[in-house]
Amino acid sequence: MAGDLLVINADGPETRVALIEQGQLSELYIERRRERGIVGNIYKGRVKRVLPGMQAAFVDIGVDKAAFLYVADVRGAPEDFKSLFLESDDEAKDDKKARERRSARIEDLVKEGQEIMIQVAKGPIGTKGARSTAYVSLPGRNLVFMPTVNHVGISRRIGTEKERKRLRGIIESMRPEGAGFIVRTVAEGVSEKELQADMEFLIKLWNSILAKQKQVKAPALLYADLDLLLRTVRDLFTPQVDKLIVDNKSEYERLLKFVGAFMPHFGGKIELYDGREPIFDGYGIESEIDRALERKVGLRSGGSLIIDQGEALTAIDVNTGKFVGKKSLEETITKTNLEACKEVADQLRLRNIGGMIIVDFIDMDKEQNREKVMRAFEEALKNDKAKANVTKISELGLVEMTRKRTRESLGRMLTEPCPYCEGKGYIKSKTTVCYEILRLLRRDGNSYREDGIQVTCNPEIADLLINVEARYIEDLEKRLQKKILIQAKKRFHLEKFEIIGRDPDPNRAQRQEAAADGEVS
Repeated sequence: MAGDLLVINADGPETRVALIEQGQLSELYIERRRERGIVGNIYKGRVKRVLPGMQAAFVDIGVDKAAFLYVADVRGAPEDFKSLFLESDDEAKDDKKARERRSARIEDLVKEGQEIMIQVAKGPIGTKGARSTAYVSLPGRNLVFMPTVNHVGISRRIGTEKERKRLRGIIESMRPEGAGFIVRTVAEGVSEKELQADMEFLIKLWNSILAKQKQVKAPALLYADLDLLLRTVRDLFTPQVDKLIVDNKSEYERLLKFVGAFMPHFGGKIELYDGREPIFDGYGIESEIDRALERKVGLRSGGSLIIDQGEALTAIDVNTGKFVGKKSLEETITKTNLEACKEVADQLRLRNIGGMIIVDFIDMDKEQNREKVMRAFEEALKNDKAKANVTKISELGLVEMTRKRTRESLGRMLTEPCPYCEGKGYIKSKTTVCYEILRLLRRDGNSYREDGIQVTCNPEIADLLINVEARYIEDLEKRLQKKILIQAKKRFHLEKFEIIGRDPDPNRAQRQEAAADGEVS
């Protein structure tokens, strides 16, 4: 079976990284040079506001929106630090004393105007500012260094107990007193020498951050995380990846230099793309991105998913569509649901949908079928690095779940609200707008002093008023004793219209004036 593939499009104003697993686009990362993300950056910030009611503070870090700092993320709060251990082992579960202690209050830990070192843990999403933490973590190739937490964690994805024990022993023997490390999945089978080199690099980096902190005034950037290109190598370039291919020569050379310094045995897997067509077209990725922005996703059987991403939650509806099956309705429904399990998991990962998610599977009568679908869904979610919590499927086929959100979803990054419908996703029908105009004419027509009323509207609405509703317009003219003039304007939104009083005979005043002067009999 062919291994994974990393395809990097860096020949333009943005860098796009596609992770292809078994021939299928699984993850997509985008970084625009003008809009580079701040997740992982470390700042010397100044506390702007303390909010006892929310047990949080806002910290000015020198960007557009202040960073949000929750009480549990402030050093000194007697809370368990499990939120830091994204890949930690069971050791984190045993901190019972920390959970039993009374939580400190935010107003006791930070004061307005205070300078504090924080790291961005979650980027700004929508109208919300970045989420930050005072517990710094510095990721390396094999290790994550936590200078303020006394803990050693091993990635849960490292399966054998023998390897976990070996890695723990190496780290325990080398780490500075009071400092912590998490051993990443890619460290499986890595030599002690490589681990030591990674550790020394991270400690040196931390010392340079501390030195800079003393030299600058808040707000100031102390450390910027690697750009997307180098983060890709650090975080995604695993032994399972057969090849990394990039379409920009200077970036290709930068990759070779970085890999040569930190992971020289991977150098032979990096290639410079020399195809005639754009790299994402050559690998069929561009069309997959377009598909990932569609509301409807087809299933191979003929069924489909309908994905509606809202502000508060995302709803995913599973439909049988054209699939009619061969035996019973229950079997047809179960097969569609089983196929949908993998597609839902794939779409959540590709679109990077986070927060609250409701999956509406098709109703199944048999409990054993519901359990079968639930097991398949949980299995499909195992490939996702983002942490997910899933409830048991209900009798109505509903599954409630949450998925960790660390950055904007693909849809929010690549799209913006429609200026026509202003993000509603719909507009009033032409008939609805037409009847709204007629009601306003009926209600307010007598309030106009002029002998005529002019309606200016979109050409399609004007066509309805002039042709389809011509009889009603005539009746209104008789009732109001006013001429109704319809004027079409192409630039008008379908829902936009104007009603003003206007003399239907623009030359009347001129004729009346001339008659008064004896020019017209």
